[in-house]
Amino acid sequence: MELAQKEQVRDEKINGVIYDMSPAPHFRHGMINSNIHTIIKQGLKNSICIVSIENLDFKYHPDVNDDYLCPDIMIICDRKHLKGGAYSGVPKFIAETLSPSTTKRDRTEKKDIYESCGVEELWIVSPRERSVEIYYLDDGKYYLNQNYILQDDIEEAHYNAETEIALRAFPHIRMTLADIFEGVE
Repeated sequence: MELAQKEQVRDEKINGVIYDMSPAPHFRHGMINSNIHTIIKQGLKNSICIVSIENLDFKYHPDVNDDYLCPDIMIICDRKHLKGGAYSGVPKFIAETLSPSTTKRDRTEKKDIYESCGVEELWIVSPRERSVEIYYLDDGKYYLNQNYILQDDIEEAHYNAETEIALRAFPHIRMTLADIFEGVE
C-alpha cells in the first residue's frame, strides 16, 4: 500500500487575505537563498541569533490578527517570540528573493509591513537581474542604501563581483556579489 505524500503548502496571510505561494519558485531562487543563508549561518556561530530560510512564518501583528508572512531569509535574536513554526518578534534582517508571481507584493505590501514592524534591514534580491537592493530603517522609514547589479565579466569597466556587502547589525558578516549569485547564470 502506498502512502499518500503530504504536499507542503506555502502561503501568506496579509490583511486577512491568504496568498498561495505555489508552485515553488525557480531553482535560482533557492540557490540564492541557500548562498545567503549559509554565509549568515556561519557568521552567527556562537550567537543567540538564528537565521531561518523559507520555513518560519513571521506573525507581524500577533496582538491584532493572525496574519503572517514567510520571508525567504530572516535573522531573529529574541527567541522568546518563537513558537512552533512562527516568530512574533521583530527580525533584525529579512531578505526577499523575487519570483515573477510575488514581485509586486514583495516590493510593496511586504516591504511596507517590514518597515512598519521595525525590521532594521531589508534586502530585495532579483535572480533575473542578479541585483540586490539594500534598505535600512531610519526614523521609522526605509531608505535605499545600496543597489547593486552584478557585473561578473572582469573585462567590463563596471566589474563588481568582488564587492563586499556587510549586514548592518552584524558587520562581521560579509559576502560578495559573486557569493550571493554563485551558481546563478
